[in-house]
Amino acid sequence: MSLVKRSSISTQSIQKLTIWKFIFCFIFINFSTHISAQETDSLSFIKSKRMSNEDLAKKKEGKFVTGIPDFSSDPVTGFGFGVRGNIYWNGERENPLFPYTPYLAKLKVNAAYYTSNARELAMSLDVPYYKGTRWRFKIDLKAQQNPANLYFGLTENTLGDLSLPSDPNTTFSTYKEYDEARKTLRAGEIGEALFVTDALSNRFRETEYMLNLKADYALGNGKWRIMAGYEIQNLKYKTFEGEDAEAINTATGEETTAPNGFSLLKRDFDQGKISGLNGGWISLLQTALIYDTRDFEPDPTKGMYFEIANEYSSKAIGSAYNFNKLFLQARAYKKLPFGKRTVLAGRIGVGNIFGTKAPFFEFQDQWSPEGSINALGGKQSLRGYRANRFLARSMWFTNFEFRYRIAETKIAKERFAFGVAPFFDAGTVRDKWQDLNFENIKFSYGIGARIAWNQSTIISFDYGISKEDKLFYIGIGQAF
Repeated sequence: MSLVKRSSISTQSIQKLTIWKFIFCFIFINFSTHISAQETDSLSFIKSKRMSNEDLAKKKEGKFVTGIPDFSSDPVTGFGFGVRGNIYWNGERENPLFPYTPYLAKLKVNAAYYTSNARELAMSLDVPYYKGTRWRFKIDLKAQQNPANLYFGLTENTLGDLSLPSDPNTTFSTYKEYDEARKTLRAGEIGEALFVTDALSNRFRETEYMLNLKADYALGNGKWRIMAGYEIQNLKYKTFEGEDAEAINTATGEETTAPNGFSLLKRDFDQGKISGLNGGWISLLQTALIYDTRDFEPDPTKGMYFEIANEYSSKAIGSAYNFNKLFLQARAYKKLPFGKRTVLAGRIGVGNIFGTKAPFFEFQDQWSPEGSINALGGKQSLRGYRANRFLARSMWFTNFEFRYRIAETKIAKERFAFGVAPFFDAGTVRDKWQDLNFENIKFSYGIGARIAWNQSTIISFDYGISKEDKLFYIGIGQAF
């Protein structure tokens, strides 16, 4: 088994990234030359997407930029800094597409660097109804290295209490107790140092390069769309056996450092319970059928969204693994007759992975044309639990939010709106889709704050509470 050394990105990888950046920039320039001059013959296919008169009156014209600095600190990744920004092309109010599209085009850029050598560069271009046609194009490019990914197992046994890889018979009901136990010095097993810590036993590092191309086409009156895409990834993984990590001396209570013991991911891989730790090239064909009547995609007040999404990977198309992922998702939005802008929002998602040798990393998200969803746990699915806390071949989850707008203001030429969003999340996982039911469900709840910047950029703050943990999240965009 060959694992990535903890070092900077290789020269070959940088060359690959440079080529991808050239391709992305070439396509982006080609699109941008047409954005301001879009023409339409008929808009019958998007009549159902018209914004409310209230939102339309506030929609900003022309090109504008929104962005926030990105600062974070983590015991593993270290101190991080970066930027998250968006460039919007909304067009002029006279443009026939203006009342029906969230924007004519959007370029999203995320860049961050961490003192542990973790880094991320992600760019995404979205052009709905290109040149007034039924076509929508999306391009995503990402290069990232993240040593703070989490792994707690890959079966429905993860629904139980937390336990140490070195002592699965001892369990912990809260993450705080579990984290303290991981740092406690223990005698090393065969192949480990004399005394070790399990502080990094659930951590692994992922290095990823990804290019994704998608296009969808509006059918009939535009409420239904079909989508096809292609994604290519190069993935590398490393666990932290033998690396110095936090430790607590049980005899003295003193905080110290010690070599990390065997991680849970490596144990499962060595025992043949999982595959994929060697990484490799992943080639994916993506297809989806979409029903969409939302009035404003970034922050809807009414409408529905439904999708059947599929990802297919095979050695026949150049992938290192054979698997198939199916995900169904439904969302609904209802504007309530009180307050400035009060919306009840709900979502349910169901997913399954087919293929006996599907790699472990594919269990960690459900693919959607609107962006992958961490499952199950984290800010996209089950707030109040750690990301990927519960993983298995099949899963379902649901989210409810009560989005209440408190105030609106205009500063210079920028428009801001402020709101709160109490939420409730639930979900579960199973080893077989036939066993999915309403037993052993995990719940979380909390309160969120929302800042809408020029309507299209939503800055989210969520505080999630579960029986296991209390977590605070900051992000761009609504949870759904």
